[in-house]
Amino acid sequence: MSPHSTFADVLAERLRHDAGRPLVTFYDDTTGERVELSVTTYANWVAKAGSLLVDELGLERGDTIRVDLPPHWMSTVFLGAAWTAGLVLTDSDAPQAVVCGPGGLDAWAPVAGSVEVLACSLLPLGVRFADPVPGGVHDVGVEIWSQPDAFVPYDPPVGADDATALDGRTSSQEALIGAAAAGSLLTDGGRLLSTANPASPPGLATFLEPLVRGGSLVLVARADPQRLEAINIAERATDRFPA
Repeated sequence: MSPHSTFADVLAERLRHDAGRPLVTFYDDTTGERVELSVTTYANWVAKAGSLLVDELGLERGDTIRVDLPPHWMSTVFLGAAWTAGLVLTDSDAPQAVVCGPGGLDAWAPVAGSVEVLACSLLPLGVRFADPVPGGVHDVGVEIWSQPDAFVPYDPPVGADDATALDGRTSSQEALIGAAAAGSLLTDGGRLLSTANPASPPGLATFLEPLVRGGSLVLVARADPQRLEAINIAERATDRFPA
């Protein structure tokens, strides 16, 4: 069982011991993109995203956020940013904030007056959309780069009582971390190859277990079985999901 009660605790522990080690490696086999985030680089992205959510947009601990992205490394960043700030993940159609990709703009742009809508281009390196986003929508590729590489929320979650992680459920960050520490998707320090969306209920563990258990995630999108096997070998994955 992990001794930590919040996501920020776990990430800080990884930074102390594994700062330069890969944490998230992402492949999009349609575009040919490969992105590798070390623990330090991932933490920097989380800090920038957290600052954007809290310091720029004014979200507060307990507010709900929907991460409506396809399998992508940005999903892991906004999961971390949300939990660092004490936000609650939801699949509601009426969250207080939503992070979407290009495919979600038509659905979310019309409600940008009542919901904070953040849009990710999902282009390499997290850059801006090629064309301007609709009015009221925040282009993550524009707004995130000016945010600092360190983020400390003014009202951080500090334990199970105020660190609810998932909307409509009793799961606290502490409960999710404990489940990840006792999980069975990978061995301690292992490298998990996954095609599951980290922001989906079945996929949350594919990110949390590697983080908590000193391992790393290799997230692959839009690859056929032959290519998936080649990536599995090239990345020296020790475990795989789905098996």
